[in-house]
Amino acid sequence: MLPSATEVLAAAHRLRGVVERTPLVPSAALSARTGGDVFLKCEQRQRTGSFKVRGAYNALAALAPEVRSRGVVASSAGNHGLGLAWAAQRLGVCVKVFVPATAPTVKRDGIASLGAEVDASQPDYDAAHQVAEGYAREHGMAFVNPCAGDALLAGQGTVGLEILEELPSVATVVVPVGGGGLVGGIAGLLRAVAPGVRIVGVQSAKTNAMAASLAAGRRVDVPVPPTLADGLAGQIDDEGFENGRAALDDIATVTEQEIAAAIAWLSHEHDMRVEGSGAVGVAALLHDRISALATPAVVVVSGGNIDDLRWRAIVDGPGSFS
Repeated sequence: MLPSATEVLAAAHRLRGVVERTPLVPSAALSARTGGDVFLKCEQRQRTGSFKVRGAYNALAALAPEVRSRGVVASSAGNHGLGLAWAAQRLGVCVKVFVPATAPTVKRDGIASLGAEVDASQPDYDAAHQVAEGYAREHGMAFVNPCAGDALLAGQGTVGLEILEELPSVATVVVPVGGGGLVGGIAGLLRAVAPGVRIVGVQSAKTNAMAASLAAGRRVDVPVPPTLADGLAGQIDDEGFENGRAALDDIATVTEQEIAAAIAWLSHEHDMRVEGSGAVGVAALLHDRISALATPAVVVVSGGNIDDLRWRAIVDGPGSFS
């Protein structure tokens, strides 16, 4: 299920000059806390505010011209839709994105501002995903899955390529996990060219489909209540589960309070505006959720698209970064 190193390198070539090469920022505070060098891979500084544009552009560019000409459809918690809308605008492709009614306004409005049609009629991500797949079939349009597909995963894998190029000695990469697309892409490269690197996933305990499935040894459904880590919410499919099994050496979960504390900590300590999904890896380190962390370690900060009122309430709240 994982992309090959060749596919990731091809994606990197296709994305050169299109997406940003995001910085790898040392964190003195996390290094002191863990007793080894820790870096933050700042994908919140990526175009559209998250890593998702990497896979979205690569997937769209890989489609045959006649397929692109019919337009594409996607489901998204928000960031995949933003990335796909940006890529579609650049490539001259029509796109319709189904998002849950609970999607943050900053993500929903951002998708529309890039020229995509937005449907927010479904109550949650899984319902939006199901309706989007049906719409694509009915209208003969390509469905661009947010977490699956060789081209999409290869694009996400360029995050791992940049990490390895800048820090060849990296021992651990900590990755936010939702449907498995980001960690699957990163692992596709690292398993092939740096198999000794440990890959640890992190997700919210409130929506822990991957962690629960790996613990059970099979794909299981979990409740999906509202969470600060909205970009990681929802069930995983069979392909996502297999990606997780192949990609992850370990997975940790963090509470909503720990995610909020990490959002505030990143603001106060690093002057970074990070959404809940992007903060889960830092939350895991701040609250000792990862045992025997081998360093140098890189924590992928996957996105920064959070509604302003929510972010300010978290950052300015009493005791929010304790």
